[in-house]
Amino acid sequence: MHRLILLILGLVLWLGAGATAPLMAAGGGVLPGDTLAVSTPDPARAARLIGVAPPVRLVREDAPVPGWTVLANGQVAGYIGSTWELSGSVGYSGRPLDVLFGLTPDARVSGAELVQHNEPILTLGISTEDIEAFVSSFAGLNLRAPQETRLAQIPDVISRATVSTGVIRDSMLRSARTLALGRGVMAGDGGIDRVAFEPRDWDALVTSGALAHTLVTMTDAHEALKDGRLPPEPGPGAFLDLWIAVLDPPTIGRNLLGQQSFTSAVGGLGPNEVALFVASRGLHSHRGTAWRRDGVFDRLSLRQGETVHVFTEDDYVRIDRLAADGAPEFKERSVFRIRGDSGFDPTAPFTLEVRATRATASGDVVFTIPVDYSLPAAFLLPDAAPDTPLWQTVWQDKRPEIAGVATMLAVLTLILFAQEGFVSRPRLYRAGRIAFLATTLVWLGWGINGQLSVVQIVAFLHSLLSGFRWETFLIDPVIFMLWSFVALGLLFWGRGVYCGWLCPFGALQELTNRAAQALRVPQIAVPQPIHERLWVIKYVLFVGIVALSFYSMERALVLAEAEPFKTAISMRMLRAWPFVLFVLAILTAGLFIERFYCRYLCPLGAGLAIPAKLKIFDWLHRRPQCGRECRLCEQKCTVGAIDPLGRINPNECILCLKCQWIFHDKDTCTILKRRARSTAAAPGGSP
Repeated sequence: MHRLILLILGLVLWLGAGATAPLMAAGGGVLPGDTLAVSTPDPARAARLIGVAPPVRLVREDAPVPGWTVLANGQVAGYIGSTWELSGSVGYSGRPLDVLFGLTPDARVSGAELVQHNEPILTLGISTEDIEAFVSSFAGLNLRAPQETRLAQIPDVISRATVSTGVIRDSMLRSARTLALGRGVMAGDGGIDRVAFEPRDWDALVTSGALAHTLVTMTDAHEALKDGRLPPEPGPGAFLDLWIAVLDPPTIGRNLLGQQSFTSAVGGLGPNEVALFVASRGLHSHRGTAWRRDGVFDRLSLRQGETVHVFTEDDYVRIDRLAADGAPEFKERSVFRIRGDSGFDPTAPFTLEVRATRATASGDVVFTIPVDYSLPAAFLLPDAAPDTPLWQTVWQDKRPEIAGVATMLAVLTLILFAQEGFVSRPRLYRAGRIAFLATTLVWLGWGINGQLSVVQIVAFLHSLLSGFRWETFLIDPVIFMLWSFVALGLLFWGRGVYCGWLCPFGALQELTNRAAQALRVPQIAVPQPIHERLWVIKYVLFVGIVALSFYSMERALVLAEAEPFKTAISMRMLRAWPFVLFVLAILTAGLFIERFYCRYLCPLGAGLAIPAKLKIFDWLHRRPQCGRECRLCEQKCTVGAIDPLGRINPNECILCLKCQWIFHDKDTCTILKRRARSTAAAPGGSP
């Protein structure tokens, strides 16, 4: 029988190496580390992403948002952005991921392609084609649509790769929205509403604040220019009756100018350019005549903060008549283009100044006439409402699973804090532990995929080095809750809080071994010297996975296939036969050596054992006679964590509480039975 067990052990180790070796050979070169160069699309990829026929030309733009403009037949066909460049997208592995996506001028995602990732999803039986199909399914997403419609267009994450594909989805949405706002294809941040129109007459426009006005009488001008030659004669008449407005909102521009003139005035404006309406009557002209000689409107200037904008002849369009009902008869009507490179913000207040001058013997007297303007909020689009963070949406959608996990953790906390009352009732202990392990296996593991992995430890370590983000780990609430509980439990109870109660594969091993013992399958006690030396395997495996991840994350994920969790729990044995055979070999060995994998091969258990040395409480009771007069606990320990001297090794203990049940059971513990016999034999004792 011992030869059979050794043969099984050798088969397990051989299968573990054999299953991973071909995959490691297929891994290819070394993937990038913590940085990733921005992927530049070639013309063929650009045409494919935008959905136009080649040839196309790409123009790189670094401001205000970096990306590429795609030109076809001399026209803007769309824009291309990179999730890595726009949002610094870092995957669950802690390494950069990059998706190139196309955006049409009407704010629709025209295509998306996965360029680079180092996620552990491929080890879950999900092919590269599956991930590429997931990324490409963003095509058609309308960023201008209401949030409910937009959310319905977003593809669902892939089952068994919820975290990784969720990170990709979140990065894609954030980057696409950033590019759309930066290119102006999606209005937001208080931008001008260039679509809505309501018919209004002059008085309604004035009442709404669409027009700003100032009136300078002849008397006002006389007082300001009286030191100059030929000052205006004082009187009640208008020296300058000035009106201004930003024309871009159709409700303002179309009502003032009429459809044809409005189209002519604003149709040729370039990106970020704005049309300003200026009309006046009175003695003074806002245009003057000097501009006909030098092309500069020296009487006009526009001030916004520290910026002063001067208009030239190229910016000017004369308006012959106004279309708004009730509009006054003006002497001059003008439309001026405010250039996009001036830094002008039409949504912020500004001042238009008109100057009047009179010559004196020593120089000119200048009379500056200002009119302040602020575009009313009614003509602005409200700030684009930010999408609900993906992790919040996931937590809302998984409330039943969250409640179930919270209940399990609460029950386990009660068991561990009140363990004396729990283990001192043998029937309650046996039934309670079997029920909890069955729930862990069937519901937590096979049901909602609550299996932790060494890959998550690697991802956490890399995230600490490359930029930790809570959102990345909050995307999967079940895994986040388990890790949070385990992290706290390491301080109170050690690694056993997870390994002994919450690990689905550990539960599978223990339940199958219990069935084997019920069927009288012989149990093999590995000699203590060999037993302790075999512990080295899992620690070497853990260190190897972590170290290899800093060289090649892809190869580290392949080596992490030494964990059978993905095959047995996440994929429910629906995998290629070498992986299934590996799991069956481990479970077969576990029929003869209880929790065989936990004892000798589990890198996750090794990873949890290292920080478990910080454990500040010792909740397990021992007697001086343990290991000297009685070695029953050593023989019954689920994972052989008790040495021949009766000491419990906290690095190996999975907190199954079997030794505590023996400790309190007067019908099992040899010390208690001896005391009972001594008491009964003593004078006056019970027979």
